[in-house]
Amino acid sequence: MANNRRMSGKKGAQVGSGGQRRRGLEGKGPTPPAEMRKGHAKQRAAAAKVRRAQGRPPQRKGAGRSSSELVVGRNPVYEALRDGVPATMLYVQQFIDNDERVREALQLAAERGNIHLMEAPRPELDRMTNGLNHQGLVLQVPPYEYAHPEDLPAGAYDKGEDPLIVALDGVTDPRNLGAVVRSVSAFGGHGVVVPERRSAGMSAGAWKSSAGAAARTPVARATNLTRALEQYKKAGITVVGLAADGEAEVGDLAALSGPVVIVVGSEGKGLSRLVGETCDHRVRIPMPGGAESLNAGVAAGVVLYEASRRRS
Repeated sequence: MANNRRMSGKKGAQVGSGGQRRRGLEGKGPTPPAEMRKGHAKQRAAAAKVRRAQGRPPQRKGAGRSSSELVVGRNPVYEALRDGVPATMLYVQQFIDNDERVREALQLAAERGNIHLMEAPRPELDRMTNGLNHQGLVLQVPPYEYAHPEDLPAGAYDKGEDPLIVALDGVTDPRNLGAVVRSVSAFGGHGVVVPERRSAGMSAGAWKSSAGAAARTPVARATNLTRALEQYKKAGITVVGLAADGEAEVGDLAALSGPVVIVVGSEGKGLSRLVGETCDHRVRIPMPGGAESLNAGVAAGVVLYEASRRRS
């Protein structure tokens, strides 16, 4: 029995690594080209090109959408329809006084062909608008489909062009956003990036200020603007911030001729600290007239013109 006990304590065959440790030390071959490396800007551009060739829309992971919006009042509704603001439904009050503005709004909605007309009693319109003075007309604007920040440089590379993008930091006036979208479109840019919070979004006012450019120029929304700018830098895109105390003047910055993101801050506060520290260059716009600052739309237009001039 003692002998058996001694024998039972002896170790038997052990399970080995099967060569896994040795194989783990072996090389994995040459680094694949940029077009095949997941997450690389060139890989995203190649994927976008394939999607377009197959007729599929680009994936906008995490891009998000805005909430629907109501435009109320006879003049605002008419102007929104006249300026091409997208709409899905026009609510008209029952037994409305059919004046010239109402007739013009109804005619514009009918000409669009894709806007549904709905007659509703006044109490229902009062409820929808929380008691605002709707004057019998309410226009429903659909949620805006934001792009993902990665879509903008991918779209530029797909065209064989260097990205030209504008990012807005703390710009809360939708009219300024619309003006920037209009300038980006006019000077051959590839889109606008706005932060998700504390920023103007693509509302009906922004659509109107863009004068139709919002239909052809994508606006991307970033959860964290600083992080989005850092990702652009990793992809080889220069980040240029506009600041009154910038180290160089806009006209002296050679980086504008290559892939670039132009960051514009609010008229009062300028760039936030973290965004300013993320920029590769901080430049100023010379103003011999003595003005202290320019609003975001004008400032973006000046720099976009300089970038366009260098690229032509």
